[in-house]
Amino acid sequence: MKATAPTGGPAAMPPMGGGLPRLARQALGYLMTGGLAAVVDIGGFHLLAPQFSGVLWPAVLSFLVAAVVNYTLSSLWVYRRQWRSLRRAALFLLFACVGLAINAGVTWAIAGALPVHPTLAKVGGVGIAFVANFLMNTFIVFRAGDDR
Repeated sequence: MKATAPTGGPAAMPPMGGGLPRLARQALGYLMTGGLAAVVDIGGFHLLAPQFSGVLWPAVLSFLVAAVVNYTLSSLWVYRRQWRSLRRAALFLLFACVGLAINAGVTWAIAGALPVHPTLAKVGGVGIAFVANFLMNTFIVFRAGDDR
């Protein structure tokens, strides 16, 4: 009998991280997808910041665009869940708002307290929010055994 190739979708994607434990594979995958989202966030911020007075609005807008990228890639690649789940998308958005508050707050605090370029302050905000988002997504939004 001739084997056929998978047709696509999350199940057809190669496993991330080989023989690593699930949490380590998820962390590695989330580092990659979150890293891409961080590039979108920081790049968007860098492009938007000159258009606004202050850093708060560019931080919020760039974060929201990056959240869409992160949700889609995390659903399909890291956690292997259907991205069209209304419940999961709503939870993700809720926790993305928590991450947004962390991201924008840290960016604002660093930019106000230290003599650094606003983009460097944004890098600090992204880093802190990244850890918080990974924990919330892994243990709540995409928790193991929850395939809804």
